[in-house]
Amino acid sequence: MNLANADLLFELLTEELPPRTLLSLSNALTQGIVSGLDKACVAHGKSRSFATPRRLAVWVRACALRAPDRNAERRGPPVSASFDANGAPMQAAIAFAKSCHVAVGELERLDTDKGAWLVYRAVESGATTLSLLGDIIKQAIAALPIAKRMRWGSNAAEFVRPVRGVVLLFGAEVVPLEILGIQAGRVTAGHRFHTKRAVTIHSAKSYEAQLARAKVVADFAKRRERIRAGVLSFGAGVGKTLVDDQLLDEVTALVEWPVPVAGQFEERFLALPREVVVATVQGHQRYFPVERSDGKLSNWFVTVSNIESRDPIKVREGNERVVRPRLSDAAFFKDQDLKINLEAHAAKLTGVIFQTKLGNYAEKTRRVKILAETIGARISAGPEVSRAAELAKADLMTAMVGEFPELQGTMGRYYALVQGESAAVALAIEEHYRPRFAGDALPASRIGQALALADKIDTLVGIFAIDLKPTGTKDPFGLRRAALGMLRILLEGKLNLDVYELIGISAMAQPVQKTQVAEEVYDFLAERFRGLLLERNDGSTTEMIDAVLTGRPHSPLEVDARLQALKEFLQHPDASVLTGLNKRIANILKKAQIGNEVRVDTTSLIEPAEIRLHQVLAQISSQVLEAAAAGHYSLSLMRLMGLRASVDDFFEHVMVMDEHLVRRNNRLALLRDVQLLLGCVADLARLPG
Repeated sequence: MNLANADLLFELLTEELPPRTLLSLSNALTQGIVSGLDKACVAHGKSRSFATPRRLAVWVRACALRAPDRNAERRGPPVSASFDANGAPMQAAIAFAKSCHVAVGELERLDTDKGAWLVYRAVESGATTLSLLGDIIKQAIAALPIAKRMRWGSNAAEFVRPVRGVVLLFGAEVVPLEILGIQAGRVTAGHRFHTKRAVTIHSAKSYEAQLARAKVVADFAKRRERIRAGVLSFGAGVGKTLVDDQLLDEVTALVEWPVPVAGQFEERFLALPREVVVATVQGHQRYFPVERSDGKLSNWFVTVSNIESRDPIKVREGNERVVRPRLSDAAFFKDQDLKINLEAHAAKLTGVIFQTKLGNYAEKTRRVKILAETIGARISAGPEVSRAAELAKADLMTAMVGEFPELQGTMGRYYALVQGESAAVALAIEEHYRPRFAGDALPASRIGQALALADKIDTLVGIFAIDLKPTGTKDPFGLRRAALGMLRILLEGKLNLDVYELIGISAMAQPVQKTQVAEEVYDFLAERFRGLLLERNDGSTTEMIDAVLTGRPHSPLEVDARLQALKEFLQHPDASVLTGLNKRIANILKKAQIGNEVRVDTTSLIEPAEIRLHQVLAQISSQVLEAAAAGHYSLSLMRLMGLRASVDDFFEHVMVMDEHLVRRNNRLALLRDVQLLLGCVADLARLPG
């Protein structure tokens, strides 16, 4: 051990941890411990995380043995209240010195512009790292993102799973602490089946290697890459293994010693839709499907075992035996579903509640159909929008989607094609759920776009109408996802639609009516749009985006066009001067609070500078507004530059807040008209300047 520092190793040995949250738990534990050390001012080196199904561990290199000393200063009573006329200490000074554990004579004097004070100054020794570790680790554990903690046995401690052991080493020594009701030591366990003996950890540096000898790959990232390489290698003889990253993470969280195993199922199951086979093999069994070299799905799969079996053939046969009945069930579901058409499935939607106050899925379908027809007419989607809307939710009532919810829309497309619907209708049924997640593909067809927008708008408006909008991290109806999906469709699909109007149409169709719901939904969309625009990292600032959104443009495409024009305008050398003048006008009007009913009376304009400003405003106003109305926002902003000289001259020679009420209001009204024109594209007052 270095005389100045030591490595810290902490491990929780548990029962099998939830695979889908393993990585987040590991990262949070590491971050919590590192943050605790930082907060305590304990210097340290790099950290590493380890995570397996049965353990969470953190290694922090080169932790200082103690926190640094610090200068402490504590102010006491005023000097005037501390000593009597003879200079003898009074009760205030005596009590303060006693609280600092020193004599009055050891206190110092602090002179300030507000007087003199007694002050206690000392150098406090930094706490030892060993004395700090208990609180640091306990706080890190308490802050873990665990939805529901559990108890086990007679232990009062709570964790996501029962804890079986704790390793806590500082350097080569065990830190004698009790964590979650268990005394820390240096003993852990290796692989549950391959290693029967306990593993005694010598140091943090030997931890990973010692576990590897006990058939445990402790590093999550290394285990993940080992699995990826293994399954790709096993599928190479057939074609290509399909490695889904989410499944790869889940499998990595399920095994400590990954051993790939290839298997097959009967070729007859390849007659099922590809998505059904993948959902069965990948989603339900956590196997990796294998694609042939021609791009078609093969009947091979690769699974990952947690043991090195002496009889790998039996392991393979066991996995094949498990997947076969699942595929047989899927084939049965398909046959049953096709016995009736989609209209018959759709008729059963009356029995499924979308939301208690908003009715069933059949009622939602009718609302979506009306809105989709309106949107379809605006984007030239064609007459088949109505048919697609009628069948969009039908597959929710099929046995296949009941077993595989992730196939909603996909099975609707497949069944629509089988019963003779057009390819456009079938595709729109699948597309109307897109995008399902961040980065997902958007609906490409006009019918799919119209249907996807209508469905998302109906959900947003309906849920807001019954006051169940998202709060904090809770969003049971996926409204944030719906809003972002809607905005992406409009923006990336270049659909110049009046969103405010569509929200209003949807609001009128809801079974629950609520005033101001359109404004609430618009504001919710605007907040999501702000984040979406900032994520593009194209130079748009929060101030620029807010400057555009303040005017509440009705089309996201219009917002983007205004934003791009504003960025271009701000490159002009005089733009900052104009934004500064606009901010000055805004400040004046904010204090004066002149109403819109006050009009400029030209007969009351007496100063040459105010007459000139009114004339210039009249000259360029129509040009600016016409350019903005035509969507030529850059031209509109550039024409505003014609106001600069006359506004400068106005402020130089005109007293706005004149004692004469009529003249004052006239000048305020003139400035208000200038401000309105300056804000025709964006609220320039929100920009720095």
